[in-house]
Amino acid sequence: MMFLEKFQIFLKDKQLLETALTHSSYANEHPKVKNYERLEFLGDAVLELVMSEYFYLNSAYKEGEMTKHRANYVCENALATYAKKIGLDKEIRLGEGQKHNLNNTIIADVFEAVIGAIYLDQGFEVSKKYILDIIVPYVKDDWNFNIDYKTRLQEYVQTDKKSLEYEVVKEYGEAHNKTFEVVVKIDEIIYGRGIGKSKREAEQKAAQDAYLKSAK
Repeated sequence: MMFLEKFQIFLKDKQLLETALTHSSYANEHPKVKNYERLEFLGDAVLELVMSEYFYLNSAYKEGEMTKHRANYVCENALATYAKKIGLDKEIRLGEGQKHNLNNTIIADVFEAVIGAIYLDQGFEVSKKYILDIIVPYVKDDWNFNIDYKTRLQEYVQTDKKSLEYEVVKEYGEAHNKTFEVVVKIDEIIYGRGIGKSKREAEQKAAQDAYLKSAK
């Protein structure tokens, strides 16, 4: 897997890596296969510890500032960005019904699951180096992953006096675990599309999609 090999990481337990890359939709279709959810839980904890230590040792931030900066670099948008950059998103195993619905939530979850797999197979120091090698360049470039794209898009559209509208086009999943797909229209033309676990999250992602396309 190039997303590990480029960092000189080679897991001994190949099954562990396969599990980290397996979404529940794939596991449901293959009864003997495990999904990534338990590894995600572990990887999330390792990731938070590594980034907490990083900001403690490499900044003079107070507690609240460290929390804010850490949150920026471990949020869903950030993790999905890292995963796409290293090509991890292309290796995720999805069920037939989910193949066209690969979203940032799944991609971010798998990124954490892979960290969990590295931790179990190679130990803390190797997983720590993997995390820092990927994330620190973004920290040094001062990336902001928590941009309010809905506000930015609204401001951009207002300058041209255009209409802006969000519309839920699809809902799926159980009542307690729904997923929403939203489109954003500018003057009745669809400019962006987003998927999220809440309408608000889906709207934010649709706004991001539209803003990055229209504000070039």
